[in-house]
Amino acid sequence: MTDFKDRERGEERKFVMDEDAAFRVAARRNRLLGHWAADKMGLTPEETDAYAKAVVQADFEEAGDEDVIRKVLGDLTQAGCDVSEAEVRAALEEKAVEARRQLMSES
Repeated sequence: MTDFKDRERGEERKFVMDEDAAFRVAARRNRLLGHWAADKMGLTPEETDAYAKAVVQADFEEAGDEDVIRKVLGDLTQAGCDVSEAEVRAALEEKAVEARRQLMSES
């Protein structure tokens, strides 16, 4: 019975670690996407940092990535940038890979 409990605790710890890693990757990805979009909109460095934080916060509105995509696409459109939803989605995927690489290199 102890072996089963030990295994269960180990699985729970692994789940917590995996969830934490996924959260950190998503937050980093969203920040990177915010910097990408801010560059397209021609924001100043101060505005870029604030915008990147706003993109990270947008991810807490609903589950999934649609809230982030909607915010970035809406802001780019409002700023007069000619960017499609497909481009934003591609950038999101690209930034996810970059975020994973950055976090792995920090470990």
